Parts: sequence; C-alpha cells; structure tokens
Amino acid sequence: MTAVGTSPATIETLADLLAHLGGIAPRRVRFHPAPGTATEQDVLAVHAREKRRCELVDGVLVEKAMGFRESCLAIALSGALRAFVRPRNLGLVTGEAGMMRLASGLVRIPDVAFISWERLPGRRMPTEPIPEVAPDLAVEVLSEGNTPEEMARKRREYFSAGVRLLWCVEPETRTVEVFTAVEQSTVLDASQTLDGGVVLPGFTLPLQELFAELDVQGNG
Repeated sequence: MTAVGTSPATIETLADLLAHLGGIAPRRVRFHPAPGTATEQDVLAVHAREKRRCELVDGVLVEKAMGFRESCLAIALSGALRAFVRPRNLGLVTGEAGMMRLASGLVRIPDVAFISWERLPGRRMPTEPIPEVAPDLAVEVLSEGNTPEEMARKRREYFSAGVRLLWCVEPETRTVEVFTAVEQSTVLDASQTLDGGVVLPGFTLPLQELFAELDVQGNG
C-alpha cells in the first residue's frame, strides 16, 4: 500500500494545521491527545468512550463530518450495494463506521465502501478493528462541514492507496460526482443512473430512487 506524503513540519499555528487538513472547521479537530501525537488506539478509544467517529491524519484526530440526512443516504446506498454484492459473493460492503488504514498513520472512514475478496487476506472478514485495506469503491456523502480542499485531499489519498472508484454524493444538489482517477470525474444528476463501472459491472442505481430518500414522509 502506497504511503501518502505530507509536510507536517510546516505547521506552526492552528491556522496552518486547519489548512493542512483541508480548511476544516476547528471544532472537528480533537486536542486530546495533542495534534501530532494521536494513534489508532486513540481513534478506537474516542469511539468506545464517546461514540464519535474520528479519522487519523498525521497524528491528528479529525471528527468525521456527518449529518442525519447524509446518514440516511449512506444507508440507502449501502443497502443497494449489498443487495448486489452479497448474492454474487463479490466481497464486503461497509458502512459509516468502517475504519480503514490506507497508509501508515492514515485512517479514513468512507461513508460506504466495497472491498473485493481479492483485497482481503485469506478472502475472509478482517478481525482487527482497523484493517490495513483500501476499498475498490469508496463513497463520501458530503456534509456541510466538508470543504473542497478536504475532499481533494481525500481523493488523493484514496487513489494513492489503490481505490479504483470514488463516488462523492452531494445531497444539496442531488448529484453524484464519479471519480475514476484523482482529476478524472463525471457529474450525474438525479435524472441519471449510477453504475458500478469496471469495479462492479452490472450494478445500476437510478439516482432519482436514491435521492427520493430525502423526500420520504409518514402517513397521516
């Protein structure tokens, strides 16, 4: 797995740190442990203690941005993927708590991901809480707290680690940007159909059906 290069030595102020992490809001950066000293054990400890999901970036715990509507979309999308993957025994589909070590010192948590059996040791379910694996497909459902710079950094990390396909779902515009490389993408709107490309041939999902999740309401 390819390491992702960074330059933390240039960080001298909080502003430098936030810019290094993609211009994120200060509230998403955990200061216990101090930035630059956090480990994977801290990722697990925060989740066990507070049920908060943090990614690990250059020794910094960064809280994952996620909202209620975004979570509903992620579950709908993971359900559609699993309904395709499981009967064909293609691999595993993870949800918004699926932590993955993409490189040394780098833990990311895609909102949804597909990992083929070929990428898993022994073609089995990992037993460690943070396995060293890059998914074939990663999905990020964008929240208000995400910045373009943060997502650009994530794209670089995902593709450097070996991700083959990335879907960035934008609830506000009801679009999905499909990346097949860091700077190669196509934007689909709600009238179009999302497909699995070379990663999941045969998988299709009308985006009108996916984004209809945002309009559901009860009877009466």
